[in-house]
Amino acid sequence: MDATQLLKGVLDLAVLAVLRDEDGYGYDILRRLRAAGLEEVGDASVYGTLRRLFNNGLLNSYVVPSDEGPHRKYYALNEAGRAELQSSGKVWQGFASIMEDLLRERGKA
Repeated sequence: MDATQLLKGVLDLAVLAVLRDEDGYGYDILRRLRAAGLEEVGDASVYGTLRRLFNNGLLNSYVVPSDEGPHRKYYALNEAGRAELQSSGKVWQGFASIMEDLLRERGKA
């Protein structure tokens, strides 16, 4: 099974989850996703997802000046983003539970 196809379907949810407890800038979010086990996620995918989530009103953004390079654009969950995280998280948990049931080996009757 191609994990990149699965990732496309859940990247929005993964980004929202990464931002649940701590704001982050693009590369930081990418690093946190990879550290969580999503090694295949690409830079362009994360930046595109951040733009889409922001444009859909699920994230706020702010710029933090940097002494060592360009300013960093940070993203933060807003109330709409938190509601979407909760709603999409429930959908994902239900789907994952169904898949676990389907894949579980059943004893022969």
